[in-house]
Amino acid sequence: MAYRVAVIGATGNVGREMLNILAERKFPVSEVVALASSRSIGRELSFGDKVIKCRDLANFDFSGVDFVLMAAGSTIAKEWAQRIGATGAIVIDNSSYWRYHSDVPLVVPEVNAHVLDAYFANPRRNNIIANPNCSTAQLVVALKPLHDFATITRVVVATYQSVSGAGKEGVDELWLQTKGIFVNDAPTAQKFTKQIAFNVIPHIDVFMEDGYTKEEWKMMAETKKILDPKIKLTATCVRVPVFVGHSEAVNIEFEKPISANEARDILRDAPGIAVVDKREAGGYITPIEAKGEYDTFVSRIREDATVENGLSIWVVSDNLRKGAALNAVQIAETIIERGLLARQAA
Repeated sequence: MAYRVAVIGATGNVGREMLNILAERKFPVSEVVALASSRSIGRELSFGDKVIKCRDLANFDFSGVDFVLMAAGSTIAKEWAQRIGATGAIVIDNSSYWRYHSDVPLVVPEVNAHVLDAYFANPRRNNIIANPNCSTAQLVVALKPLHDFATITRVVVATYQSVSGAGKEGVDELWLQTKGIFVNDAPTAQKFTKQIAFNVIPHIDVFMEDGYTKEEWKMMAETKKILDPKIKLTATCVRVPVFVGHSEAVNIEFEKPISANEARDILRDAPGIAVVDKREAGGYITPIEAKGEYDTFVSRIREDATVENGLSIWVVSDNLRKGAALNAVQIAETIIERGLLARQAA
């Protein structure tokens, strides 16, 4: 069976990656529709070996569409997701708007695909499924198998997040600042609060009253919703001058004993994870190697002797893929594999 798929925000970084991944994974499509604002009408986009033209979201009829992948931000998600869901299409939204609604599942297929079964069994569902924050997605993929084995009680994570997580404007700013420095042009901060070229900025999203940023809060709230509400998590999120690929230094405390060797074996067998952990120069993954890959990479697996039952790991993933576009496509694949569209039709 083939499905009609629409991508909203198709001209952005994540939207283009959604089109790429649908083609790469040979998602069973009868038609792919690229949608964006009226100013992008007619813009040509690649879908595999084909070229498709962007259409206007405001005038598009969603009747007969099976899946809608949204990559257009919270404002568009708030305005359009329920309206589209009411037509019968399954909306998979990459923005933060729907993630914390109690009636909307927040899904990483390797971690909590089972929640989709209960969701599709609910006749009052709104047909909206949320994609997590990019930094959360790769984190919970790595935490899930370890949690199943030894029960995680606390996580301390520092992220090193690429500029592509801030959209095209973030990528452009790093590129222009880097070029400018080499010709003695003073860098100008516009998208970011400080110079990003040759610098790191411990500030992503807005500050909250408790001193955490919204990005850090997202990781805390989403990990609890996806994995386990009893897990305590604290995060420091940092923007770094890397174009694509988020990295995380993760310290984990467990209820039960777990050794580094046990963790390494568990992670090697876990879905969506590649372990690269040689204790030698270059025996680990950096964002350069993760770019364009599907897997979440785990390196630097070691025991933390400062706490009882502690481990430290290094987690790297392509944030435009597993952190956004790939996860959205995997949700759609999971719905098909579990026969949930048939249940919806019934």
